[in-house]
Amino acid sequence: MTAADSKQLGMGPALLFCPGDRPDRFQKAADRADAVILDLEDAVGADTKAAARDAVVGARLDAARTIVRVCAATADGFDDDLAAVAASRFRTVMLAKAEATDEVDRVVAAVPDARVVVLCETARGVLVVESLVAHPAVVGVMWGAEDLVASLGGTSSRDETGAYRDVAAHTRSRILLAAGAFGVTAIDAIRTDIADLGGAHAEAVDAAASGFGAKAAIHPNHVEPYRQAFAPTGDELDLARRILQAATENPGVFSFEGRMVDEPILRHARSVVERAHTTNGSQS
Repeated sequence: MTAADSKQLGMGPALLFCPGDRPDRFQKAADRADAVILDLEDAVGADTKAAARDAVVGARLDAARTIVRVCAATADGFDDDLAAVAASRFRTVMLAKAEATDEVDRVVAAVPDARVVVLCETARGVLVVESLVAHPAVVGVMWGAEDLVASLGGTSSRDETGAYRDVAAHTRSRILLAAGAFGVTAIDAIRTDIADLGGAHAEAVDAAASGFGAKAAIHPNHVEPYRQAFAPTGDELDLARRILQAATENPGVFSFEGRMVDEPILRHARSVVERAHTTNGSQS
């Protein structure tokens, strides 16, 4: 299976947004993160949309590590955004405020070889996420806490302690479950508190342990905490490898260093080894 055919995004754990109208930052963002998301939506003002599209068309970043976020299918400029992607070297498209499979169809019609990341950040998008990730062109799904709460008429996705409110936590879980059910990469939402590096790391630790394949950032300072969170510790990797080695000598359920090992534990160990491979490769 080639990268183009895979249902996984396969770009590494730390994805960094970069405004599409700031081509001077494109390479810097790409150098700092595992992949860069060139943003033609929220990060770009109406008066610089055309310039941002031109910048994306002219960008010479590594296509294998670049995503272009286009505006919602219901927004003015959607077709212009897609035309810019089609004229560029990039073929991984993040569809903002995705709410229907025919929106993904429109992306594919404009960019026939597109690999699509659906961004579920409205109530309607969350409620149809299973149909979105089942689309053959979709390789990833991300959720957005602030836009989601705004779509509900709320004012904040987090409480006074910094923890997600119930509706945001529910959405995060539903996105992850849908991604796992259909074999696409789940991408955890950005963290708006740029200065709280400890909180960014803790949230990414939870994302990695829960099964997210990546986490998005709006500031480069969050890249390293994310990478550290997704990379297993030396002890975790050593234990996983020893469990997998023991499994080759003990078919079925067996006891290992005082704990029972069955297929779920073996799958956990395989995930640890795979995360080690992914994070090491993304930083090379």
